[in-house]
Amino acid sequence: MYAIIENGNKQYKVSEGDVLRLEKLDAQVGDSVEFPVVMISAEDGIKTGEEVKTAKVSAKVEAQDKFRKIVVFKYKAKKNERKKQGHRQPFTAVKIEKITL
Repeated sequence: MYAIIENGNKQYKVSEGDVLRLEKLDAQVGDSVEFPVVMISAEDGIKTGEEVKTAKVSAKVEAQDKFRKIVVFKYKAKKNERKKQGHRQPFTAVKIEKITL
């Protein structure tokens, strides 16, 4: 059984027990969060739309962290223009606990 959830204008395929890195959520480590369901695939087939309106995916926040640093280097030839920046995107790691219909 798996579900397609929506978070931050993105969709993710999840099953029970999966650990997922999402855009940063406003929640503390150990909190429980719920996500809206777009689609569920179970033993009796695929359900979408009105059939999954009451369905929920509950997850537990495991970590608030940042991804590894990426280097952004801007350069213009023959102009002696160089700019080096680093960026670390924040994320929230959640563990999917239960998918309910």
